[in-house]
Amino acid sequence: MAGDEAIRARIMGSRQTINLTEAESWELLASVSLGRIVFTQRAMPAIRPVNHLVDNRTIIVRSHLGSSIVTRATAAEDGAVVGYEADELDPIRHTGWSVIATGMARLVSEPAAVARYQQLLEPWVEGQMDYVIAIRPQLITGLRLVGWCR
Repeated sequence: MAGDEAIRARIMGSRQTINLTEAESWELLASVSLGRIVFTQRAMPAIRPVNHLVDNRTIIVRSHLGSSIVTRATAAEDGAVVGYEADELDPIRHTGWSVIATGMARLVSEPAAVARYQQLLEPWVEGQMDYVIAIRPQLITGLRLVGWCR
């Protein structure tokens, strides 16, 4: 056990959190394909893992009829307020990054855009995923967790 504690202390070492710029946040978000969409469902927070792509500072996800987020995105004329989070974290070293985007989610209705996104974004789950949702963040923030061994 004592040896494990020494290794852990060396790995944990000195760590800090660094705020990312907006440009860095977009770059990191575009570098991964999986994230979590956060929305309200019956006045309660709901979170769903989804795969995504980033296109011109817009987060694109696909969904199916009957999903809560499709319902929310079409219920209001302006769309639905959502959060989107993606990260890449090392659970051993406790390093990595996390990006959070907050904005409006709307259904993409223009047929050419829908067809394009359906071709570019293959859902990770089986089933009919006919709906394309565009999230245009008004706020995007990120942080990097850095550390080094002593």
